[in-house]
Amino acid sequence: MLGSPLNNTPGAPVRPRNHMRLLFDSRSENESFARVAVSAFMSQLSPTIDELNDVKTAVSEAVTNAIVHGYRDSFGEVEIESSLTQDGYVVIEVSDAGCGIADVEQAMTPFFTSQPDMERAGMGFAVMKTFMDDLLVESRLGEGTRVTMRKRISHAAGAE
Repeated sequence: MLGSPLNNTPGAPVRPRNHMRLLFDSRSENESFARVAVSAFMSQLSPTIDELNDVKTAVSEAVTNAIVHGYRDSFGEVEIESSLTQDGYVVIEVSDAGCGIADVEQAMTPFFTSQPDMERAGMGFAVMKTFMDDLLVESRLGEGTRVTMRKRISHAAGAE
């Protein structure tokens, strides 16, 4: 997991109480698998239905971006890492080794899409930002993109 902007203490590693990693082909039919897997994993924190739906929606957007924009006309793998922290957060990283994003700031602008011919709305990052507490997007052209999201679960079971 990444260091500071998504951790409580700048520079401190996330202290997971549990962790999982998932690797799957960049096929659109795997998007629903990814969101169900993450929601099942985070159920250990006893999230509300709204919290589960928020995370599932954000994961759907991140995975769809990796498949549609990261790999475009090619094929690759999407990786999800998720941790449940001692203090009741779910942290999710969705990464690909695709084409990367030339301008992350522009890509995060609502309604911007790199593929207007595909009738994309350009709202993926805006949706992720709305439903999660924190969002960090890192990308390098020709190397891929990593989206890290964090959400506090209000009544996390066993949180310190």
